[in-house]
Amino acid sequence: MKNPPRSKPAVPPPSPLGWLDAEAEARAAQPRGAELRIGIVLWPSFPLLSLAGLSDALRHAADLGDRSRQVRCTWRVLGLEGESVPASSGIEVPVQEAFSSKFDFDYLAVIGGLLPQIDRVPARYPRYLKAAAEAGIPLIGICTGSFVLARHGLMDDHVACVHPFHVDDWKAMFPGLAFVTHTDYLVDRDRITCAGGISVIELAAEMTRRHCGPGTSAKVVHQMTVASRKAGGHMTRRQALGYISAEKDRLRQVVVLMEKNLSPPLEIAVIARLVGSSTRQLERAFFAETGLSPSEFYRTLRLKYGRWLLTTSDTPVSEIALECGFSDASHFIRHFQARFGMPPGRLRQALAKGNKAIAEA
Repeated sequence: MKNPPRSKPAVPPPSPLGWLDAEAEARAAQPRGAELRIGIVLWPSFPLLSLAGLSDALRHAADLGDRSRQVRCTWRVLGLEGESVPASSGIEVPVQEAFSSKFDFDYLAVIGGLLPQIDRVPARYPRYLKAAAEAGIPLIGICTGSFVLARHGLMDDHVACVHPFHVDDWKAMFPGLAFVTHTDYLVDRDRITCAGGISVIELAAEMTRRHCGPGTSAKVVHQMTVASRKAGGHMTRRQALGYISAEKDRLRQVVVLMEKNLSPPLEIAVIARLVGSSTRQLERAFFAETGLSPSEFYRTLRLKYGRWLLTTSDTPVSEIALECGFSDASHFIRHFQARFGMPPGRLRQALAKGNKAIAEA
């Protein structure tokens, strides 16, 4: 009696890490040092989430698969040798490397702590931040790290990203310094500030994109699997908007600001000031790059986000209009029809009837 034929073993589906690591494998074929190196300074009573979010995002970007070696990215906690820094939760984090005059990293990130303890650090800490700035190292202020930088004169002539919870504190402590809120992070030349919390993951994803490529950034987002907030985080919006980007660095900064501030939208003059430009210069640059004015480009982003919300949720049109920065539903419907050739209601009807051809037109 013949043995029954053996069934072929099931072939496991390809891991998402395979295609996310493809770009990294191509880069790995060319010997090089780490592409992104970050030194981390912790202030007393810092939030563990900020340190964990930053270091874990870098960990996923640093190696192929989930091996966690510090190959493409490196990070280390700097401070006074042999000491530990207490987190706000009471957990002590040891210093990995003592301060030195050798600034062998691309960025120096300071994670701030509870504001009442902002001055309770050895003098070596602020001196080290100032020395790094003088050496031309870009500084990153995470959570109340922006307050630390401002406290020691390192945010003069720069705009800071401040968490909404700390807006009144910022106004009281630094009345002459500009700030923005309701955004995850802000890049202002050689200063980068981040609101803290899970926003640090979006900042880390952007930094790995710039230094290690978009595939690596996508891997960070995939591996960390951060749930989007009700209004959609920046990475969610970027997916909805088709990852619109511009080649020129200043235009890229403008697009990111627009994506992060769909509702309420920023005034173009404010955006121009935030990126160190004038309204007229911005208009010329946008026409040359996109064929649209900044206002038209901004409105198109908001409409595309509205279309995405219409096709992926049952949110009422009136709520979508407000979430996309329109004053009321009638304005949203009018601009939506002009842009896509049909009102929002017809789009939803087409989807409900399974008419993808109309819905995707």
